[in-house]
Amino acid sequence: MVGAGPLTDATPPPTLTPAQRDAVRHVRAVALRERPTALAAIGRTLASTGVRHDVAQLVAAVGRAGRLTLNFHPDRLLADGRTVAEALATEGVYRSQFETGISNGGLSAYPGGSRDRWERRLFGGAYQRPGVRPAERPKYGGLNLLDHPDGACPRFGSCHLRLRPEVLTRTTFCFGDSHLDPRDVGTADVIEPVLAALLAATVDTGVSLGRPGDLVALTGELLRARKESVVAPRAAGRALDDYIEAQVHGEIRMARDVAELVVDPSFQGTDSGSLLAATARRYGLPLRWHAGFALPVSQVDAEFRGPAIPPLAARVHAEFARPGEPLHAALIGRAAASVVTDPGRWADRGCAADTLQQLKQLWHVLVRFGTPYGG
Repeated sequence: MVGAGPLTDATPPPTLTPAQRDAVRHVRAVALRERPTALAAIGRTLASTGVRHDVAQLVAAVGRAGRLTLNFHPDRLLADGRTVAEALATEGVYRSQFETGISNGGLSAYPGGSRDRWERRLFGGAYQRPGVRPAERPKYGGLNLLDHPDGACPRFGSCHLRLRPEVLTRTTFCFGDSHLDPRDVGTADVIEPVLAALLAATVDTGVSLGRPGDLVALTGELLRARKESVVAPRAAGRALDDYIEAQVHGEIRMARDVAELVVDPSFQGTDSGSLLAATARRYGLPLRWHAGFALPVSQVDAEFRGPAIPPLAARVHAEFARPGEPLHAALIGRAAASVVTDPGRWADRGCAADTLQQLKQLWHVLVRFGTPYGG
């Protein structure tokens, strides 16, 4: 049982292990090497679109605006049978896929797996040395430059931790997902290659960090003075594929490193929601509910994530929804838990791993097309 008394962590920031220090140093060295080219590219991109901003001010604004967020699904089951919410409540530590054995992307965190291989490339082999423990691996999130209320990377979860600014000093970044072997990497103090890639992608696609927009809108928002608390409600970012990925090196403790716990409203009145509220009280964190996502099952798109998703949505809704419920995060979570605890129920769909992957894709559809929960 989680107590109601707040726990604070007055310990200093974690001392990084040799592997973690070398990983950050490797990324920073690559970014420093690419910084002159990136600065020139930023200048050319701004000039070609008629945006008149001082490059140095724009680079500095990224550091001021950036908030690290770690998205997660609180009701997914860990290898030991606990939910993510239970583990956060009792341990007070956010763990990586190498420790939990679950993933909201692809489950590949094992020696020789695809995540292991791309981490080797991204971090110069720092985590592949003999004796490096799974707990030393980085934790993945995003740089929430536009303060999306659903976090920087909602594809990885309906809820998120908003980290304290101090964590930025031990974080590395890349533009886009690291499994794509990105070339544009950086650290908080050498962010120019990542910013150059973001600006170029905004020009090419007309989308900036999940939202339609151009450089005028993006740079204007980055340069605008921001306050820690959001005064007016903001629209969801829905950034499924277009984000700045963040890799946090070193331990993430709820009491020391987390500034706020942000939860999807579909978990109100559920066991997971109660656990998250108790976790916020225990570790002295503000608890905030974002607007969430809801979608009638009849509106599940057949093209966005493939033709197998609408019939899966219909089945999830028929078997797990309460009267009057649309599709929402907690409903998909009920189905995902049952795939693990009652796999025979889903045997007609093939292996459990494929069904779990399609439930992740159903979540992506909900993020892309859903309207605010209860709205």
